Amino acid sequence: MSILGFIKGELLEIIEWTDDSRDTLSYRYPDEDKEIKNGAQLIVRESQVVQFVAAGKYADLFGPGKHTLTTENIPVLSTILGWKYGFNSPFKCDVYYLNTRLFTGNKWGTSNPVMMRDKDFGVVRLRAFGTYDFRIVDPPKFLREVAGTDQNFRLDEFADTMRSRIVSVFTDALATAQVPALDIASRYGEMGEALLPIINPAVSEKYGLEITSFVLENVSVPPEVEQAIDKRSGMGIVGNLNDYVKYQMGHAMGAGGEAASAATVPATMAMGFGMAQEMMRGMQNGGAGSPPPAPAAPAAAATPDVLTPEQVAQALGVSLEDVMASITAGDLKARKIGSAWRIAKSSLDEFLKG
Repeated sequence: MSILGFIKGELLEIIEWTDDSRDTLSYRYPDEDKEIKNGAQLIVRESQVVQFVAAGKYADLFGPGKHTLTTENIPVLSTILGWKYGFNSPFKCDVYYLNTRLFTGNKWGTSNPVMMRDKDFGVVRLRAFGTYDFRIVDPPKFLREVAGTDQNFRLDEFADTMRSRIVSVFTDALATAQVPALDIASRYGEMGEALLPIINPAVSEKYGLEITSFVLENVSVPPEVEQAIDKRSGMGIVGNLNDYVKYQMGHAMGAGGEAASAATVPATMAMGFGMAQEMMRGMQNGGAGSPPPAPAAPAAAATPDVLTPEQVAQALGVSLEDVMASITAGDLKARKIGSAWRIAKSSLDEFLKG
């Protein structure tokens, strides 16, 4: 960091500050107890502002440019120091330079899991981390609440405070928004944009800062919740249980040949339905625990050419009501003889291939 100040005698005639540290938030100009000359030049570069403080009060604020310090352009300071008709003598004043550029890539994260109530999984614990960008937008408030009278206030002195504040606001915002854990884990970008308007007012009011970008890089849930999410994803892939069972059956028939398929239709179908039912049962239970092992397939046996609904239900491992519903819908072709229904094996094969 280099500081240029042309001093003639005991008076400051030129005040300027060049920052090459890239991490300085505010800097109090070292006047070495010298006074500022009437008509002195104040140089403020781009991405800088200068705040005057006199007699413990915040005075005039200067943006980028070259300013001549006269009564006309320091009205607040003139009032504080009691200059009613202008001034000719030097004056004493603290000069603070503040960096208004964007400070990017600052990290935040939850040191402990955040407890939240989720409509899908009940009470869950979440960990989250990411980055944020910010800039100073209210110099007097920033000096009053954060930097104080520090000679050289740097980013690392404020990082822990800022991180804790952001995590606190993030936790409150997440609880208020009631966003499901499934959505948080899959929509980081949208979540960051949605939380930005909630986090910003609190940070601005407290520290005089503006969060320009808030990024969620990762949100993790406990292992048991991850397993539940995986099961739900599996159910989404399965889709229609009937189509899933038909696919399993068709795959088995293609791999085993026609001769084997005729004998193993009931066994394969029962196993397929069993797998689908266990997946559905796990879904209904909210994914808690591991599903019981799939039932072992019964030994292959020859299938008669004509079956009763009860035999079909037993062979497929489904309820009699499901079989009768398929007959009523026309999926299974059956004939009612006397008081009993008969289903041709060829109709069952056609149904399975469909």
